[in-house]
Amino acid sequence: MKIEGRLFALGTPFFFIVAFIYWYFSRDPIGTVALALCGGLTVIVAFYILYTAKRVYPRPEDRGDANIDEADPEYGFFSPHSWWPLVVGFATFLTVFGLVFAVWLIALGAFVLVLAIIGWLFEYYRGEFAQ
Repeated sequence: MKIEGRLFALGTPFFFIVAFIYWYFSRDPIGTVALALCGGLTVIVAFYILYTAKRVYPRPEDRGDANIDEADPEYGFFSPHSWWPLVVGFATFLTVFGLVFAVWLIALGAFVLVLAIIGWLFEYYRGEFAQ
């Protein structure tokens, strides 16, 4: 966890320096505040990760003498043949697109999203891959 914490800690001065440079050249308060808040968020995340890394046992990824088989073998089940995530992404796109252009797109996107989530949920209960 120390590597992740150090990466976020390196992001902190980057965002603050970029915020200052952005403010100097553009005098735009909204972008400057957004960049400064990004720097603040990296401070919070870096502090939490580094604080937690001191108190937990080091992961195999953090130790130089660790073997490959020490890592957790179960990262979850991910369906290699599923098309439903693509449909969920398209339905989310329709819904967000509807926020810009028309209310009927929001309704259509929400309807397709519900159907896609139901299809993804029951993917292994019907058809060729039923268990």
